[in-house]
Amino acid sequence: MKILVTGSRGFTGRYFVKAAQEAGHEVLALQVDLTDRDAVRQQVTLAAPDTVVHLGAVSFVGHADAAAFYQVNVVGTVNLLDALASLETPPQKILLSSSANVYGNCTQSPITEAQPPAPVNHYAMSKLAMEYMAKTYLDRLPLFFVRPFNYTGLGQAESFIIPKLVSHFARRADAIELGNINVEREFNDVRFVCEAYLQLLDKAVSGEIYNICSGRPVALQAVLDLLAQMTAHQMQVNINPAFVRNNEIHRLCGSPSKLIGVIGEPKMPELSETLAWMLENTTQSS
Repeated sequence: MKILVTGSRGFTGRYFVKAAQEAGHEVLALQVDLTDRDAVRQQVTLAAPDTVVHLGAVSFVGHADAAAFYQVNVVGTVNLLDALASLETPPQKILLSSSANVYGNCTQSPITEAQPPAPVNHYAMSKLAMEYMAKTYLDRLPLFFVRPFNYTGLGQAESFIIPKLVSHFARRADAIELGNINVEREFNDVRFVCEAYLQLLDKAVSGEIYNICSGRPVALQAVLDLLAQMTAHQMQVNINPAFVRNNEIHRLCGSPSKLIGVIGEPKMPELSETLAWMLENTTQSS
């Protein structure tokens, strides 16, 4: 299978490319700015892919430029889909990466794909807008959506909470500044996410939405405790009001039932395994 990947140089993209190549697929990276309509069309035409995995996005919720979320996540996706729709032979399957953040704060837990979206920040709103926009292409393109819940792994930027914690514990820092620690998240492994994406390219149904999740939420305080136990290091936690987000989502836990029904029971590393992998390699490079 010839797979065109956007965002191939990003955190998820690097792991997906590796997993796809190891599975025997040919991977082509879209290496142009998604907001450059003509450049996107030119490279897509040259690639003529069998399938597409669209990971390119502004993905950090705290990103300073609100407009960038919409320029890249919505308009950039329009440019990509227009280019794909213009191909003489359209791709057999197109994966569009959205986010579980579109669910916002809701009392339902675990969250199924039937939960009405209620985004509470620009990142989530841009991803939901992308979904609605992309559905207008379903008469021309066989696309589907994935909504990954929080995941992490070696190489993720320290602007994300788990790499930040791992880095501080690995170098045995005396203290760390955090925002709201009274939150619960799934902290899944990026390798599980990429394997799920690969299998969905073969088995997903066009127009459908799939939660990429484990259904195993963990309180942030529990992550702190686990890292302290694993490193035998205690660290002072200081709450910085500047890091506390307005409209913080307090609990985000998904139901993997639909995903499992399509691809079977995936291999999901325990959080302790993911943290050990990150700690070992972070310690070596520190």
